[in-house]
This record gives sequence, structure tokens and C-alpha cells, in this order.
Amino acid sequence: MIEFIATLSPVTQALIATFFTWGMTAIGAALVFTTKTMNLKLMDGMLGFAGGVMIAASFWSLLSPAIEMAESSSLPSWFPAAVGFLLGGFFLWMADKIIPHLHPTSPMKDAEGINPASKRRSTLLVLAITLHNIPEGLAIGVAFGAVAAGFPSATLPAAIALAIGIGIQNLPEGTAVAMPLRRDGMSRRKSFFYGQFSGMVEPISAVVGVLAVTFMTPLLPFALSFAAGAMIFVVVEEVIPGSQENGNKDLASICLMLGFTVMMILDVAFG
Repeated sequence: MIEFIATLSPVTQALIATFFTWGMTAIGAALVFTTKTMNLKLMDGMLGFAGGVMIAASFWSLLSPAIEMAESSSLPSWFPAAVGFLLGGFFLWMADKIIPHLHPTSPMKDAEGINPASKRRSTLLVLAITLHNIPEGLAIGVAFGAVAAGFPSATLPAAIALAIGIGIQNLPEGTAVAMPLRRDGMSRRKSFFYGQFSGMVEPISAVVGVLAVTFMTPLLPFALSFAAGAMIFVVVEEVIPGSQENGNKDLASICLMLGFTVMMILDVAFG
């Protein structure tokens, strides 16, 4: 399978990977066809696991390779990683302030962005997860672009492992959008549609990531770190708080540790 994927263009590779992660989002959203409510302990555990996967992917799949790549440049090896990481977090912070959205566990009064009151709750929920899926798709695109650029620290198995890890953590994201909509009285079909729709941005941002590093190879360490910073912002601002709002802090923390371990194993084993 890896030999076949290696024959494809980096854009095609990234699209296949992100269609997989989008599909995992759809599987999570499809739970609305089986139940109207979700066990809170299970949901908090899934979110904690997702946070662990994202933290591990940010370091093992993005920051560490960025530092290795920068060692051959004239800049200090820490510089691209530090600058890119902070820029990624700043980008998501700005997007959080501008784009109207509502976190799945929050009431309407806590909606964020510019003039959120003018939007429907369903739209705000989808925009929240869509906003947070941007760095995930970007990370996958940059990872496959790095492989195409021929950097020794970037390998195809590692890029595939990153996509698998992000796909795993996308399951609770689809559920986190679809379930609140279903509880609010929306039909199962519409709840599923909006839940899976939030993953559509990943293939788009993946293509952007591939093209950016393909045509601007010197920026690759910055791009990898940028994706890492954006992902960490999402984890700290949304995923971890969301996993602990129902009082299941120990469970969420343990699942976060498990998620980190699984992603670390995937990246080290395949990288």
C-alpha cells in the first residue's frame, strides 16, 4: 500500500489522507442515528484522547522535524520552530476573535467572534469545529509536502501515521457537533450532515499546505511549526476545557495520556 501511495503526487496523497480524516468525522457524526444523547463520561474521555493525539502530533510529527530541517540552514535551529509555533497560535487566536462560532459545550450567550447573535446555533457550532479543523488539514498537507521536498526527517510512513492519528481524534469532533444539534430538535439527517460537514475544510487546507511548501521549500520548517502552534492553541483553548466541564477531570486526563501515547507510538514506529 505504501509503495502505491508513494507513486502518487503529494497533492493526491494529502487529499486521500484528508478524505480519510473527513470520513472519520462523518463516522463520529453518524452516532446521531443510534442515539439522541451521548454518555458524558464517554464523550469527555474521547475529547481527552483527541487532545492527547493532537499534542503528540504537534511535537513528534511537526515540531521535531522542523527543528531537524532547520539545522542545515543558516538560522539557529530553534528559530523557525519558535517563530512558526507562535504565529500558528496567533493565527488561530485571531480567527477565534473574528469568525463567529460556538463551542459545542457552551450556551448561546458564550458565542464568540464578530456579531455571533446574527447566526443560528447550528451554524455557529459547525463554524467552531470547522475553524479548528484548519490546522489539522494544514498539518497533513505540510507533512506530505515535506516528503515530496525530499527532507530526510520527513518520511511517507510518518505522514500517513499523522493522518491516522488525526483521523482517530476526528471521531469525537463529529459527535461533538452532531449530538448538540440532535438534542436541540434537529432531525437525524440534518444533524449528521452538519456534523460531517465540519470536516470538509481539511482537504482544502491540506492542498494549501502542500502547495505552500512545494513552491516555498525554505519555509517548510516554519510551516510545520505553524501547524503545530495552531493545533496546540485548539487543544488548550477548546479540547481540554471541553473534556473537563462535566466533572470527569481524572478520566479526561487519563485518556489524554493514552491519546498522546498512541500517537507517539504511531509516529515513532512509522517514522
